[in-house]
Amino acid sequence: MSIDLYIRCRYYAFRGLPMASTFCNLISIGSGQKKLGHYLLNQNNNARQVSLACMPILTRHGFGCEWHCHRVPSSYVVQRSSSCHHKTESCLNRTHKRRLATQRRQCRCTSFKNGEEHLQSTSEVKTEEYISRATLIWRAIKLPIYCVALVPLTVGSAAAYLQTGLYSARRYFVLLASSVLVIAWLNLSNDVYDYDTGADTTKKESVVNMVGSRTGTLLAAYMLLALGFVGLAWVSVGAGNVRSMLLLACAITCGYIYQCPPFRLSYQGFGEPLCFAAFGPFATTAFYLLQSSTSELPITGTILSASLLVGLTTALILFCSHFHQVKGDRAVGKMSPLVRLGTEAGSTVVKVGVVTLYSLLLVLGLSRALPFACMFLCSLTLPVGKLVVSFVEENHKDKTKIFMAKYYCVRLHALFGAALAAGLVASRMIIERSL
Repeated sequence: MSIDLYIRCRYYAFRGLPMASTFCNLISIGSGQKKLGHYLLNQNNNARQVSLACMPILTRHGFGCEWHCHRVPSSYVVQRSSSCHHKTESCLNRTHKRRLATQRRQCRCTSFKNGEEHLQSTSEVKTEEYISRATLIWRAIKLPIYCVALVPLTVGSAAAYLQTGLYSARRYFVLLASSVLVIAWLNLSNDVYDYDTGADTTKKESVVNMVGSRTGTLLAAYMLLALGFVGLAWVSVGAGNVRSMLLLACAITCGYIYQCPPFRLSYQGFGEPLCFAAFGPFATTAFYLLQSSTSELPITGTILSASLLVGLTTALILFCSHFHQVKGDRAVGKMSPLVRLGTEAGSTVVKVGVVTLYSLLLVLGLSRALPFACMFLCSLTLPVGKLVVSFVEENHKDKTKIFMAKYYCVRLHALFGAALAAGLVASRMIIERSL
């Protein structure tokens, strides 16, 4: 082997493995410039195979100039190419499988969400369908709602006691029974007229649906109204107070135009203002006047302030009673405030109403329109007010849970009214002791 060929072999060994193997193969066929050129020309078409087939394994024997390159068999080339093809194919298969798995997971997530929503709606339907008879009767009676008759009477009587130091238990209980009868008329007639408009067609706790007689329910409602009105008139005549009779007539009129045809102002969204006026300034002030033994009892700032607070908590009960009826009210054209605003904005209105209630209490207490005892005792009910706000904010979208919102408001109404009445009585007792 010539020195020139040795140098070239060393040079191509460092520059690239395929050329090194090519020069190494020349050892077996001889050397020379012409043979080298002829060999390179013949090997151009097989360059890729040579590069794959020839492994760069060079060995030197002794101290001579002979270098040997071990040529890999052609079967190895086939195996390597087939293995590369197999790896490429398996890689593509794995990518395709990953895509299919991702699509399946997405489909499962979507179907799971849809199934969850379906189960939730199904559970709501089942909850509405499978209500016990006892629960329906309890809802139809609406016993907690009758505290709206108790609170105005109690606060008005306490305000009269603060003013005069007098209290008539007989008048109190007659007025209480008469007020309960009037509230019963409101509930029954409301069921009848809502049934006529279709608002209570699917309402299972509706008295009309439970009894099965619209006419009988309506007759019973107006009989209760007549009895209640007789009781109120009897106490008014006994007290000799015409103003109280006029105020009570205004309160009953508000109840009539709220729900009865041809007015039905509740369908126009005026239910809450009418409720505020009927149970607040009208009824509370009338009961205040009826507890007096004379007809000259003055209408003071204390009774007016107390009646505003009572009216506000009563209107809050009515407002929250519409949360679970938005869909049905909208279907029959009953444009209650919640139908107009939506439940989310309605929850904000509840929060503003509760904040207004306690802010007004603070202002009236600091201005001495209400005794300090009233401000102190009523402020103790603040946790109940926060409970109402948080419950409505968390559950205003849940038709099943939000049904209880009005009962939370009833609790606030009852406790706030009791604290207000207790503050008025306590103030009178403090005055008598100081004398």
